[in-house]
Amino acid sequence: MLEARNIHKLFHNGKKQLQVLKGIDLNIERGKFVAIVGPSGAGKSTLLHILGGLDSPTQGKVALRGQDIYSLGDKELSRLRNREIGFVFQFYHLLPEFTVLENVLLPALICRSISAKSSQQIKGQAAGLLHQAGLGYRQGHFPGQLSGGEKQRVAIIRALINQPQLLFCDEPTGNLDSETGSEIIRLINDLRLKNQMTVVMVTHNLELAKICDRVYHLSDGILVN
Repeated sequence: MLEARNIHKLFHNGKKQLQVLKGIDLNIERGKFVAIVGPSGAGKSTLLHILGGLDSPTQGKVALRGQDIYSLGDKELSRLRNREIGFVFQFYHLLPEFTVLENVLLPALICRSISAKSSQQIKGQAAGLLHQAGLGYRQGHFPGQLSGGEKQRVAIIRALINQPQLLFCDEPTGNLDSETGSEIIRLINDLRLKNQMTVVMVTHNLELAKICDRVYHLSDGILVN
């Protein structure tokens, strides 16, 4: 499903250089739930952004189903992210002036010009996903009326509205208490199984990573099993 080869990432700060990733190799099989764990500052989010096409590597290659994503032009890469990849972040990034349903629909509306689905079909799909997540009664509410766990569930459903084959989660429980965080991870796993997705999650929480099919550890720019 996803392959990374010899990924390096170098940041420049004036005359200083910081090498965050030092030759990462990674294969992720279709349908698996993979965790990348490590302490804060280890480069987990940097690696996730590179795997998801949000930030290019200094050196190396990332291939989705054999296609080198960084060989694509900007428009093609943006289209790939919108249609085939979902993202869930630690901070929910919901638009406060939009309802829950409207927030969920945003990626689908961006994709609408290249989709055969009607507006009603897309709304029905969004309502169905919200119902799966226990948020059917919250569709007309605004983000300010939701708890932290509810906001993250909305962010997850928004990431799934275009039916991506690959979901990236960047510390998805970082702002939540342990019980709510566990509920969020279970929800992600349930939706993965129902929708036959591949999920890659970065976290510093080893306990939450136990649900995953495979766990990698990132330390000093190197990824190990």
